[in-house]
This record gives sequence, C-alpha cells and structure tokens, in this order.
Amino acid sequence: MTDPEPQSAPETREVSRLTAILLAVAAIAWAAGMLLSARAKITSWADAAMEVTSTAYALPGAVSAAIVAGAAVALLVLTLLSGRRPLGATVRFTIGTGSGLLVGVLCALVLFTINTEGTMYAAVGGTVAAAATIGGAFAGLRVPPVIAAAGWATLGVFAVGLVLNDQYVQNPVLNLLGNDSTEAAANANQNFAYGQSALSGLAAGLIVFVVLRRAGRRAGADLHWPFYLIAGAGAGLLSVISEVLTRTAGAQVLDLAGKVSELEKSVQEILSTNRLNSALIVLFVGAFTAMVAVGRTLSPAADEDEDEITDAAAAGRADAADQSDIADTPAAGWSGPADRSDKADAPVELKADAETADEAVHEERSAPAERG
Repeated sequence: MTDPEPQSAPETREVSRLTAILLAVAAIAWAAGMLLSARAKITSWADAAMEVTSTAYALPGAVSAAIVAGAAVALLVLTLLSGRRPLGATVRFTIGTGSGLLVGVLCALVLFTINTEGTMYAAVGGTVAAAATIGGAFAGLRVPPVIAAAGWATLGVFAVGLVLNDQYVQNPVLNLLGNDSTEAAANANQNFAYGQSALSGLAAGLIVFVVLRRAGRRAGADLHWPFYLIAGAGAGLLSVISEVLTRTAGAQVLDLAGKVSELEKSVQEILSTNRLNSALIVLFVGAFTAMVAVGRTLSPAADEDEDEITDAAAAGRADAADQSDIADTPAAGWSGPADRSDKADAPVELKADAETADEAVHEERSAPAERG
C-alpha cells in the first residue's frame, strides 16, 4: 500500500486557467486603453510645452496599467507551464520576470514611437517597461492565488476611479461638497479624492475576499488570514510602486513639465502628493477590509476553548467511571467475602485435625500395654 502524496498548501496552488486567462485579458485591455489614450492626447498638441505637460499627466496611469499587465500575463504563462511540470522557485521567478519584460517592451513601444528623437520618450518607455517587469517578478512568487486576487483588486480600483471621475458623477458630488470659491473648490477636490480612495480600498478588500475564498474552496482548504491581509494591501502597494517609479525613472518628464511654468510645477507637486496619499489610503483600507471580511467567517476562539474543556471533562468522567467499575470487579481467583470467612476459619479446622491425630497415636501406643 503506497502512502498518499502530500497536499500542497492552498496559497501555493496554481490558479485555474480560466481565471488566469480572464485576468490577463482584462489587464491587457486596460493597459492598451490607457496607453493608446495617452498617445492620442500627447500627439494631439502641436505646442511642445503642452505635449510635455500631457506626457507628465499620462505617465502615472500608464505605469500603473503596465505593472498590472505584466503581472497578469506572467501569471498566465506560469499557470500554463506549471500544468505540464512543477516549477521551482528560481524558474518561476525567471519566467515571471522575463514575461513581464516582454510585456513592458510592447507597452514602451506605444509611447516611445511618438518621437524617437531626444530622451524624454525614451525615459517614458523605460519607466513603463520597468513597471511591467516588476509586475512580472511579483507574479513569479509562489503564491498564485494572492497574485490573482491583488490583480483583480487593482482592476477594481481602476474601475471605481473610472466611474467616479466621470463628469456626470464627479460634478454633482463636488457641488455637494462645496464648489463656490477657489479655496472651497480645492478642499472639495481633496475631499473627493480621499473619498474615492476609501471607496477604492473598500472595493479592493471585498474583491480580494471573494477571490481568495473561491480559491480556498477550489483547493479544499481555506487560506490563512495573513494572505488576505497581503492581497488586500496589494492594490495599494502596486500604486505606491507605480508612484515611486514615476518619481524616479520618470523624473525627467516631471522636471520638464515643471519648467513650463511655476504654476505647472506646483500642480505637478500637488498631484504627486495626492497620488501617494491615495495609494496609501487604498493600501490600508483594502487590507483592513479584507481582514474584517475574513474575520467574520472565523469561529470565535472562546467557543473552541469551551468545547475543548467540555470534551476533556466528559473524557475525565468516563475514565472515572471505568476505574470505579474496575475497583468493584473481584479479581480472578477471588470469590468474595465468603472466601475470606472460610480462610479465617481455616486455622481452627487444622488445629482440630492435629488434636485428632495425636489422640489416635496415643491410643495405638497404649494398646500393647493393655494386651500384656
């Protein structure tokens, strides 16, 4: 009889091919839409200054879309390859990084070919390619369900932003928040951005909970709660990485936009700060929401302790009953109180038998004397 093969942990099992395909298609569609829209806006300006500022405005969105596309495509490649043979950690990381780099090169070509002269669009293309490569490296980690959940959550954040930034939704909300003067308009826009970030984090946490619960049911065992926390923070974490890349690899573009005018420089600084704050809000709200959602499905620890105490008490009573039955049962060869009384009378009977034997000996010795 052969021993059954050990089952891997639910968080390390591959996602289904359908999940990987749907995620990759959605991420590629979003990235293609963001990159083509950015290219159209940049090339629509004949003025060089407006072209630079448009590039600076479009860069953060292109970087965010590229990092998710790189992760989703790498996850799909790893899922397809692991179906044939298991992949080690080093092989997974290498394949994931290479897949992300390939996606990054394709994304970079969309923006780099706008103008191959100069270094600005080379910096833009390099930033986008680096983002997709980092996303592919994340997909190479041996936690496919967590990567898939973070990818879906990030797409959910994009969808929430798309809906709330529509003029038919944004304008009425800004009017309710107060949009009378310049100062009031600034405060209203800031409050709107914070509210959008909170809703995005809430959506990210709920999406992560649903995706990981389904992954746990598919694996036959629930995932541990820290993975819900990590995946819930995934969307915000990817946004933070995107902002860091925008400020570092894309610093040349932001500096050129800041040189257009002092007002434009101030606007770029404000937008950069708001993007980072929004990413942090999404990170913490998403992690908290996922933790609360999975916490409501866990049984209280007190109930488990009470059940263990009750079972232990019942087992103790059963052992005590068994021991009392053993104490009441006479041992083998022992017939009870009657035997004890017989054994107590045994010395008296032996003494009587001894006296009878002495009398018989005495009579036998006295018999010859009487005959003589």
